[in-house]
Amino acid sequence: MALGDRKSPEQTNQALSPPTPIVQENGTPTKRVLITSLLAGVIGGGAGLVSKHRIAHPNIPTVYAANFAIVAGCYCGARESVRITRRSEHDDLMNSAIGGLFSGALLGRLQGGPKGAIRYSLVFAAVGTAFDYATLKGKPMLESYRNMESFKLPEWSPIKVLDEEALAKKKAQEEKIFPERVLGKLNKE
Repeated sequence: MALGDRKSPEQTNQALSPPTPIVQENGTPTKRVLITSLLAGVIGGGAGLVSKHRIAHPNIPTVYAANFAIVAGCYCGARESVRITRRSEHDDLMNSAIGGLFSGALLGRLQGGPKGAIRYSLVFAAVGTAFDYATLKGKPMLESYRNMESFKLPEWSPIKVLDEEALAKKKAQEEKIFPERVLGKLNKE
């Protein structure tokens, strides 16, 4: 078969399918990585504030915050890069495993050499995938709590939700007592 015998895609009569979109409806990858890194920085700063080492090292909260943000940014960036490269969905756990391997290898190489790269990559892949799995499983539960119209307290709870009649009665009683409190003439009932 000669080179001239091949038909280019423009010469065929078949329609080409459109490429799958890289950016999907849940926001841009940059926004997801940035928000996650900022949240991790806040969590790291909080961990540094409650650390027992903050008395001897007053800047430990900023160190923790920076480390958490760097780790989260590296992991989430690698995960989003893998997702874009594979053209897969956000909830695909394979993205987490591959992203964890890449980010762990990078940070492990910087921290502990070639042996550190292997250890860190395995740990990042396992922990990152477990965290993403737990997030995927917990998301419907959190959504159900958010969409609750009313919160029901147990019957034994000392907190009681008042209906309209009881609320009006309580408000009238408070309006009666308020002037007496102001004047210091509260009658004991």
